[in-house]
Amino acid sequence: MNDVIPCLGVIGTLIVIFGFVLLMRYINYRETLALAERGLSRPETTKSSNGFLRWGIVLTALGIALTIGLYPLGLSNTGSDYPLGLGPWILVGFIPLFLGLSLLLIHLLAKKDNTTPKGE
Repeated sequence: MNDVIPCLGVIGTLIVIFGFVLLMRYINYRETLALAERGLSRPETTKSSNGFLRWGIVLTALGIALTIGLYPLGLSNTGSDYPLGLGPWILVGFIPLFLGLSLLLIHLLAKKDNTTPKGE
């Protein structure tokens, strides 16, 4: 019975988050329909790779902070069975760290593709 309450909390949180995302998509859809009925269209937005840079920096910093914060768990008695104290809990830090590094790499590669001359 003690495990039911945390599970319901996690499931409830996920339902609220995904419900909010669905609501925002539905509002966006209704707005697009209203514009189309009046013969208007959405203004075009230019996509830049700065979003990759921003999110890459944020995720990398978050991953580094979580990795540093969770590493002492491996140095305690519970983590003595794992090499270098890197147990499964360290994945909580490594996943955002490497996602952030991949976004930074995407930003760098997209920047190099945009700087090549068109004649070549």
